Amino acid sequence: MQEKVNHQSNVDRFLGFQELYDAHRPAAPQKVMELLTLYLGKKPELVVDVGCGTGLSTFLWDGGADRVIGFEPNPDMRLKAEEKLRDMEPRGTVFSFCAGYSNDLGLADGEADMITCSQAFHWMEPISTLKEFGRVLAPGGVFGAYDCDWPPCIGWEAEQAYGRLIAKAIEILNRLVPSEEAVKQLDKSEHLARMKKSGVFRFVKEIVFHNEERCDADRIIGMAMSQGGVQSVIKLGAADELREELEQFRKTTEESLCGETRLVLLSYRLRLGVK
Repeated sequence: MQEKVNHQSNVDRFLGFQELYDAHRPAAPQKVMELLTLYLGKKPELVVDVGCGTGLSTFLWDGGADRVIGFEPNPDMRLKAEEKLRDMEPRGTVFSFCAGYSNDLGLADGEADMITCSQAFHWMEPISTLKEFGRVLAPGGVFGAYDCDWPPCIGWEAEQAYGRLIAKAIEILNRLVPSEEAVKQLDKSEHLARMKKSGVFRFVKEIVFHNEERCDADRIIGMAMSQGGVQSVIKLGAADELREELEQFRKTTEESLCGETRLVLLSYRLRLGVK
């Protein structure tokens, strides 16, 4: 295992709030499965979902693949995914979850038709990860890294308040966390360039699309609370320093949604590569 390039701080950031994360984060859109299957050209026999968290992206493939393995190094997130699996009846798809890092999957060469990373590739060391993905993918196999833009479309005042909340959380963390213990996060806008540079893929493309989630104000506020930076501040015991920004975000979000449950638009960016 290539521990020297796997940052434990990235894994630990999501310890302890798997319930909040699973309850409020958006599930992976159906469009992701449709697009990746289109570029693969067939129903995948094995999908490997790396950084799968609580399974929000893994269970997307129920009925759309023969077998799906979710890899997740965070034990709290992985245990939540396994709990959900025990409560469901899969539609012909065999699911399993494993502890593991993106650059050491432990699978055979060419074993996977597809590898996916939902809201996760930016936490991974890119060079060793893409090399490992290239090894595990079959010829013609597809890798897809996809993320939604934060926040959802809820109105400019609430979105501005969200930005201030996240900026304040970053400011607090920069002050309280030594640089050697801080998380290491890639710039998502450079994912496609990294995929091209890796030499693994014969074809790469970025696809932008939108999805709708049914949300009330509590769901939107929960999405904000599920952000790793906000949770890190809370775990450090510095929540009071976020109080003003959080209350302003709560207030503007409630005013924007007027007590209603609405279909709220989220924008997605899918970077895919064909081996």
